[in-house]
Amino acid sequence: MKQATKANESETISGKEELHVSDGDDDDDDIDKSWVSWFCNQKGNEFFCEVDDSFILDDPNLSGLSSQVACYEYALDLILDVEPSHDDTFTDEQNDLVEWAAEVLYGLIHARYILTSKGMSAMLEKYMSYDFGHCPRFHCDKQRCLPVGESDSPRSRTVNIYCPKCEDMYAPQSKYQQNIDGAYFGTVFPHLFLMNNEHLKPQKESHSYIPRIYGFKIKK
Repeated sequence: MKQATKANESETISGKEELHVSDGDDDDDDIDKSWVSWFCNQKGNEFFCEVDDSFILDDPNLSGLSSQVACYEYALDLILDVEPSHDDTFTDEQNDLVEWAAEVLYGLIHARYILTSKGMSAMLEKYMSYDFGHCPRFHCDKQRCLPVGESDSPRSRTVNIYCPKCEDMYAPQSKYQQNIDGAYFGTVFPHLFLMNNEHLKPQKESHSYIPRIYGFKIKK
């Protein structure tokens, strides 16, 4: 049954026109890494945590994703480091398209994983390390930020960073991160994260810039 599904997906892969290829070095060290570890260590992917294989292998966690990713079976095998079948002979272009699909699928899985307790713990570690950057607003005093999407639908909006102090969103500082799909983090994550880690929730910022001319406040 799986082989039949893959045969149909091969046609879809061939018809795919757009391609996104991750930037990365072909170091020997990468050979020993799992696909998930390799992906998360690519430049620009610092916002992503590594999703446990056990989560990916639990079918209910992936419910509905097969209809959102064109070459789902191939992409899932790549993420799980499953050796491709000898019968599946793809061109370089088709292999690149499977890689692109795997990145999309992993992003959608990631959005679900970070809402679990294990996912929250992984993101907490990254949060404490400033992996998500800090608020650019002066009065927020470099408050740690969290990644957030403005939509849960793929290919709608790119990711932003949310400051829990001023409660506003900003574009990521890295140009690489500015191209990440916001759906890979979702609209719920930062708020649920702060609910589960109330000790990390800062007091709301009360300071605001007051415009002055020669020391006198400007009346509105």
